[in-house]
Amino acid sequence: MRRTMLQAKLHRVKVTQCELDYEGSCAIDDDLLEASGLLPLQKIDIYNVNNGERFSTYVIRAERGSGVISLNGAAARKAQNNDILIIAAYVEVEEAELPGFAARLVYVDGQNRIKSTASEIAVQPAAGWGKAAE
Repeated sequence: MRRTMLQAKLHRVKVTQCELDYEGSCAIDDDLLEASGLLPLQKIDIYNVNNGERFSTYVIRAERGSGVISLNGAAARKAQNNDILIIAAYVEVEEAELPGFAARLVYVDGQNRIKSTASEIAVQPAAGWGKAAE
């Protein structure tokens, strides 16, 4: 059996530009690509935190250290500059590979610079979660 697993996530990156008259894609700072393991031409899903849009496109490389997250072509209609995005990629994993499998999660600051990385999502309980009912 194969399962579709989260391979990589860029968490809460900020859109730096939208280029409608450009071949469709998402340009991502090469530092973020390296940290996440995303590759040019790889399919990605984008979740816009500001407006709820969810769409797919592919990666192109942006200048290392630039902080660029550029939505190009039709994708430029799905966000505005300064919108907050979650960019995710998924991979098919054989059941036998699951014990050693780990996602690559990248967390950024307000300028799309890497703050931290992780291999699993830390669950933060909601207020009151786990308390016995009175």
